[in-house]
Amino acid sequence: MKNVKVLGPGCKRCVATAGMVQAQADKLGVPVNIEKVTDYAAIAGYGIVSTPGIVIDGKVVHAGGLPKVEDLAKWLAAA
Repeated sequence: MKNVKVLGPGCKRCVATAGMVQAQADKLGVPVNIEKVTDYAAIAGYGIVSTPGIVIDGKVVHAGGLPKVEDLAKWLAAA
């Protein structure tokens, strides 16, 4: 199971990003646990200054704006 954190204050883009991650994971058949991180100190701890950010299995893979669907597929499919 992939552990995915969506970092952001809960804005529309952050909510959309979480939905995109779930939809792509479902499409690929990859089980995910999505956690929304809204605490600014926790977000800053990942070095993210522009949200939404995405952390997969402890690795920051995206920051700022909506991710591309093809990038999500690549990140979720990685071992």
